[in-house]
Formats: sequence, C-alpha cells, structure tokens
Amino acid sequence: MAVSRPTPFCLIVVAFLITAAAAADSYTNHTVGGDAGWFFNSGTRKTSADYTAWAAKQTFHLGDYLVFNTTTNQTVIQTYNKTTYGSCVMDDSLDTDTFQYAGGSDDFGSAVIIAVPLTIEGTQYYFSDAEDGAQCHKGMAFQIKVSHGLGLPPSLNQPPPPAYVPPPAPANEDQVPPVTVVTSPSKSYGMRIRADFFRVVLVLLVSILFLA
Repeated sequence: MAVSRPTPFCLIVVAFLITAAAAADSYTNHTVGGDAGWFFNSGTRKTSADYTAWAAKQTFHLGDYLVFNTTTNQTVIQTYNKTTYGSCVMDDSLDTDTFQYAGGSDDFGSAVIIAVPLTIEGTQYYFSDAEDGAQCHKGMAFQIKVSHGLGLPPSLNQPPPPAYVPPPAPANEDQVPPVTVVTSPSKSYGMRIRADFFRVVLVLLVSILFLA
C-alpha cells in the first residue's frame, strides 16, 4: 500500500498555522519604524521611516509594547482622540484621552528609548508634536488598531487604587475633655434619714410602755 506524502501546499498551511498559534500565545514588542527608529531630520524636513506603512504591516494586541528608539528632539504623544491627532498638537486634548511620553526636555539630541504599553482595544494614534506640530504634519505620525489577543497580562491588569479617604482631623489641643462628676448624697438628706429613724424608735417605745 502506497503511503501518501504531504504536498508542499499542505506543509505551507501547517507552517502558517504553527506560526499563528505561536504569535497568539505571546506578546510582542514592536520597534516603531524598525531599524530606522523614530527620528525627524530637521535639515531635510523628512522622517526616518514611513510610519503609516510600517504600522500597516504590524498586528497589535493588548499587552504588546510600542518601542520608540529616538532622541529628545522628538516627542511621543499617544491619543485616542482623532481630532487631536489631526491637529498634531495637544492644545485641545483631554487628560483622559491623550498622554505625552516624552517631550519638553532642554537636553536636545540625547538618545532615549520609550516603551508604550497597549492597554486599550480599538484605534489609537501616535505623533510627535515637536516644533509646534510641524514634525507630525511632515509624517511623524501613525495610527494602529489594537485587538484583544491574549488580553492584558497581570503586570498591566492591576485594579485601580482605592478611593482616597482623608485622615481624621487632629484633636483640638484647646478642647478640655469632659469630666465625669460623681455626686454623693447631701448632708440634709442624711439628717432626714436619721430623724425618721428616731421617730420610729420612739413610737415603738411608747407602744411597748402602753401595752405593759
């Protein structure tokens, strides 16, 4: 009986499935722009990579990281606000939808590595707002779509901290603590008891003498 051998097509399909399964079982660090990094040449007014094209070739999941190899001449802005992304500046952004990971440093040209975790599903945007957004308008920007994948790892899936409870107010040093006063029967009350006692004894003595 002849033994059938797998065709090259079957081997390709199996290899693809193994690769997909391996990718689904791990998290990925995506180096933005690949070897070109996240840079803007102020002389040529060009970016070091086509970031839109780079992002289109990637698959992003919760728990992955975007790694920006860059310098302090660029900034890294993450936003979920399409309007902010389109304006290339943070002027009208909210604290809840836009975050700055680098920028505002006076030490220009220093190499930095910025790792941004992907913690929310859906579409999000990245850009550099350096030079009042000029770098962004020249291509220093891209958008990605994050899928669920394995979900967030425990290191990124921490519960929010408990609500702040103010400490109790300090005791007022000028306030005198209440004093418990123990009262005793008055003298007049004691005298009244003794008078009633003698009156009873006198009545008993008179009764005894009368009966005798």
